[in-house]
Amino acid sequence: INDFSYLHTNCFELSIYVGCDKYPHESELPEEWENNRESLIVFMEQVHRGIKGIVKDVHGKGIPNAIISVEGVNHDIRTGK
Repeated sequence: INDFSYLHTNCFELSIYVGCDKYPHESELPEEWENNRESLIVFMEQVHRGIKGIVKDVHGKGIPNAIISVEGVNHDIRTGK
């Protein structure tokens, strides 16, 4: 579903596995959190990187469904409503 969402919507989803066991026992979760906490927090902070903004017309009104292209990136996106 992650690939479908990225290719056909403006949604970028990630699944992150931090170990070989996809379904660790509940008793193992505190240790898994401690082992991966710092790297996961740094990863989440990366959401603030990149280009962000609002596409507006000359009157300051948002433009729905505007196409945004970035040179060198072969994946256009569209603005929301």
